[in-house]
Amino acid sequence: MLGPLHARITGREVRLNGPRQAKMLAALLIDANNTVTVERLVAVMWDGEAPATAVRQVQDAVSGLRRNLAACGAPGTLISTRRGGYEIHLAQDQLDLLEFDHGRRLADQYTAPSETAAALRRALACWRGNALADISSRVLEIDAARLDERRAATHKQCLAIELGLGRHREVVDELTALLREHPYDEDVAEHLIVALYRCRRQGEALQVYERLRRTLADELGVDPTPPLQALHQRILTADPALAAPVPAVPVPASSPSDTPPESPDAATAGPAMAMPVRQLPLDVPDFVGRSDALAELARLLDGSAPNRAPVAVVVGGPGVGKSCLVTHAARLASAAFPDGQLYLDLAGTSDEPRDPGLMLAEALRALSIAGSAIPNGLSERAALYRSLLVDRRMLVVLDDAGRAGQVLPLLPGADGCAVLITSRTLLTHLPGTRHIDLDVLSPAEARELFTGIVGRRRVEREPAEADAILGCCGNLPLAIRIAGGKLTGRPAWSLRVLRERIEDESRRLAELRIGDLSVRASVDLSLRLLPADAVRALSLLGLLGAYTLPGWVVGPLLDRSDAEEVLDTLVDASLVRLTATDAIGQPRYRLHDLIRTCAVEIATPLPTADKRDAIVRVLSAWLELVGRGTDRLPAAGLLAAAPGSAPRRPLPDTVADRLMADPLGWFDAERDNLLGAVKLAVDWGLDELAWELAAGAATYYDHRCLYQDWQHGHRLALDAAEAAGNARGASVLLRGLGQLHIYQDEFDRATRALKSSLELCRDGGDKLGEALSVAMLGTVSRVQGRDDEALERVEHALAIAAGEGDRRVEAQLSCSMAVMKLMQGKLDEAEFWFDGALSQAGALGDGHRVAVVLRRFSRLHDRRGDPDEALRCLGQALATFEKLADERCAAYTLLEVGRVYAGQGDRDRASPALERAAGLFHRHGDRQDEATCWQLIGDLDAAAGVHHLARRHRGRALRLWQMIGDINRTKAPARPSSP
Repeated sequence: MLGPLHARITGREVRLNGPRQAKMLAALLIDANNTVTVERLVAVMWDGEAPATAVRQVQDAVSGLRRNLAACGAPGTLISTRRGGYEIHLAQDQLDLLEFDHGRRLADQYTAPSETAAALRRALACWRGNALADISSRVLEIDAARLDERRAATHKQCLAIELGLGRHREVVDELTALLREHPYDEDVAEHLIVALYRCRRQGEALQVYERLRRTLADELGVDPTPPLQALHQRILTADPALAAPVPAVPVPASSPSDTPPESPDAATAGPAMAMPVRQLPLDVPDFVGRSDALAELARLLDGSAPNRAPVAVVVGGPGVGKSCLVTHAARLASAAFPDGQLYLDLAGTSDEPRDPGLMLAEALRALSIAGSAIPNGLSERAALYRSLLVDRRMLVVLDDAGRAGQVLPLLPGADGCAVLITSRTLLTHLPGTRHIDLDVLSPAEARELFTGIVGRRRVEREPAEADAILGCCGNLPLAIRIAGGKLTGRPAWSLRVLRERIEDESRRLAELRIGDLSVRASVDLSLRLLPADAVRALSLLGLLGAYTLPGWVVGPLLDRSDAEEVLDTLVDASLVRLTATDAIGQPRYRLHDLIRTCAVEIATPLPTADKRDAIVRVLSAWLELVGRGTDRLPAAGLLAAAPGSAPRRPLPDTVADRLMADPLGWFDAERDNLLGAVKLAVDWGLDELAWELAAGAATYYDHRCLYQDWQHGHRLALDAAEAAGNARGASVLLRGLGQLHIYQDEFDRATRALKSSLELCRDGGDKLGEALSVAMLGTVSRVQGRDDEALERVEHALAIAAGEGDRRVEAQLSCSMAVMKLMQGKLDEAEFWFDGALSQAGALGDGHRVAVVLRRFSRLHDRRGDPDEALRCLGQALATFEKLADERCAAYTLLEVGRVYAGQGDRDRASPALERAAGLFHRHGDRQDEATCWQLIGDLDAAAGVHHLARRHRGRALRLWQMIGDINRTKAPARPSSP
C-alpha cells in the first residue's frame, strides 16, 4: 500500500472486484491488526451520503474480498469479524506499512549514526510511490497524506544523519528532489544548502536560499527563519565551522619560541610588571547565546589567523548587552594573552566622559608605573604606554567609548596586543578596526536568559505569559534582566501580574525599572550626546509606529531637505537601526520597540499641532508616491477614482525617480507601510488621507491578489470616513470592497457594498463613481445569470463614462458590452464592440487592457470555429500578463486556452493549462473559476475513459461550487467571473 495498492499471495496477484473492494482492502490494511468499524468502512466507501443499504453492502464487499483472497491461497482467518467491525491479521513481513514502521523503530534503537541511517534506508526501501496512489476516497486521502508525511519525515531524518556523516555528495540529489516536493520545508533547504556548500558549490547553495526566500515572501508573505538567515550569512562569510568545528578561542601551544630570549639589555627595555594585569570584570554567570558574535571575536583575536584585527568595536544600542558580550569574550580569550588583560571604563555616555589622559595614567599605574614616573602630557603618556606593551601580549578592553578621540591614545601599537571596545556609536575613524553590530537576543536566547533568572518551573507554569513578557521587552537583554529581577524579588507574583503591568506601552518604561537599572535611563544616556535636531527626529519617528521605514521619511518629518545627516547621527548612535537594504536598493531603518516607546515619551511635550503637521507631511509624501506608482502599474480599470482633497507632498525628483524606477518593486517593499500609513491617518483623525491612501493602493493589491491587505486597509479607512461623514471617501472604499467581494465569490456582500456606494455617488453627484459602481453591479448580475439586468447595467455605465469623457473606463465597458453580446449569441454585434474596445485600448497605449480584450475576443473566434485565431489571441494576451506578473489575468487566459483545446478534444494540451490555471485560482481564493477548471478536466477525463480521475476532478469541482453556494446562500453554481 506504500504506492499503488497491490496484493499478492504466494506469488499470485489478488484480483479486486472494482474500486469499492479496493477501498475496503485499503481501509483494513491501514489499520492492520486492529478492528476497523463498519461506520469507518461506510465512510470510506461513500464520500457523500451513504445509501440506506450501506451496512449490507459493506458486508457483501467483505465477503467478496474474502473469496478473492482465499482463491489465491489466503487462510480463511485472514479477515476476521469483530464486534462492530472487521480486522485483517498480518505479520510484519506481510505488509509494507508494518515493515516500514518496524524499520523506523529499529532506527530509533541504534546509537551509532551510521547504523541509524542504514536502518532508515531499509525502511524507505518499502515505498514504491505515494501511499494508495490509485485509491479515490476522501477519508483514505487523509490517511494516505499522513503516511506520505511520515515517509518525507523519515527521508529528511535519514538525509540529515547522512549529511552529518560527511556524505554530502551522496545526498545532494535526494535533497534537491525532496525540496522540490516540499518547497516550503526550511529544514530540507538548510540541509541542501550545507551539502552544496560542502561540495564546493557555494553559488548553488546561495541560489537555493534565494529561491526559498522569494517563494516564502511571494506565496506566504514571510521571511526565512532566523537560523536559515544565519546560515546564509555564514555561507557568505565562508564560515569554517560549516566544514569542520573549530575551537571558540585559540590557545597557543607553549613552546620555547613563544618566549623571547633574555638579552643583556632587557632591563632597559622598560619597567617589568610585578605580576600580570588581570582587570577584567566578573563574567556574567547566566550569559546566553551570542554564538556568532563570540565566534567572530574569537577569529579577530586569533593571532595566527590571516583576518585578525587588532581592534574590534562592538556597537549596539542601549541595553543590548555589549559589555556582557565583550567581558565574556575577553575571559574566553584570556589564555591567548598571558601578559594580562587591561580594563578601562571610558564612561562615554555619562555626563562627564573620562579624559584619555587620566585613563592613560590609570593604565600606566596598572603597568607598574607610578608617581613622578608618569609623564604630564597626553602624548608622552601615550608613548610610554605603547612602549611598555611592545613586547607583551595583552588584551585591552575599553568599555563605553563615546568617540574616536577618546580611544585613539589608548590603542597599543604592539602586534601581540588586541583591543576590544564597546560603544553606542560607530567609531569609524579608528585605524584597523573591525565593527561588530550587536542586536537584541534571538527569541530562543531571550527565553533562555529569562528562564535562567526567573526559574524554569515558573516559566513552564505560564509559558504564554513568559512569551508575552519577552515580547514587551523586545528581547532586549537589559529589559529582560529588569523584568526577571522584579519577578525574582517578588516570588509570590505570577508572571501574569508582571505581564499586565508592562503590556500597556504608556506604563512600560516606568515598570521596567529596578534599583539602578532602568531602560529609560539607559536610553537617556544616549540622548544626552545628541544634537537637538536628532532628538526631535527620534521623537517624531516614534510616532510613525513599529514599522521598518525608508530613510526618506525623515525629510518630511522634519520639513527639511538635509535630513539624511540627522538620520546618520541616529544610526551612528545606535538609536535607529539600519536593518537591511530592500529589493529596490533602499536602506531600511527601524527603532527597537522600547526605544520607540522612549521616543513617544520624548514627543509628549511637543505641541500637538507640530506633531500633527509632521504626520500630515509624511502621509502626504506617501500619498504622492502611491499615486506615482499606481500611474505606472497596469490600468486600474473599474478601481480608478478621481483624487480627493488630501494634500500631496512631492519628494525631490531624483529621489522619486529612483524609487519609481520599479513601481511594482516599490509597492512590494512598502507593503507593510502602506497599511501602516492608513492606520496612522486613522489614528490622527485624518480621514481624507486615510481613504485616499487605502484606495490608492487598491490597484497594487488587485495586481498582486493581496486580498487580506486590501480588505484590512479599506475597512480601517471606511470606518474613519463614515465616522467623519466623508461620503466621497466612503463611496470609493465601498466600491473597492465590492470588487474584492466579487473576486472572492461573495456576491451578496458585493451587491450590498456596491449599492451603498451607488447611493452615495448619486447623492454627491459623482457621475464617474456612479458609472463604476453600476458596472460592477453588472458583473454580479452576469455572474449570477441575470443577463438582461447585466446588459442594462453595462449600457447605463457606458453611457455615463462616455458622457464624462473617461476613455479608460469606456474601453473596459466596451469590452464588457462585447461579452454580453457574445453571451446572447449576437456574434456580429460582439465583434463590433470587441473591435472598438481593442481600438480604444490601443489608442490609450494600455497594453494590459489590450491583452484583456484579446483574451475575451478569443471566445468569439472559437465560437466561429476558428480555434487557431483564438489561440493566437490567447498566446499574445498570456505573454503580456506574464511580463506584467499579473497572475490572476494569466490564470483567466490559461482557462480560456484549456477551453479551446477541450473543444478540440485535445486532452493532452488542455489539462496542463487548466491545472496550472486551477493552481493560480486556488492560491488567490477564486473558488468559482477553480471549480470550472476541475470540471473541464473531469469532462476530459471522462471522454478519455479515465473514469476514476473524472470522478475525482468532478467531485472537487462540486465541493467548490457547494462552498460558493454556502457563502451566497444559494445552491446554483455561479457562472465563472471572467468568461
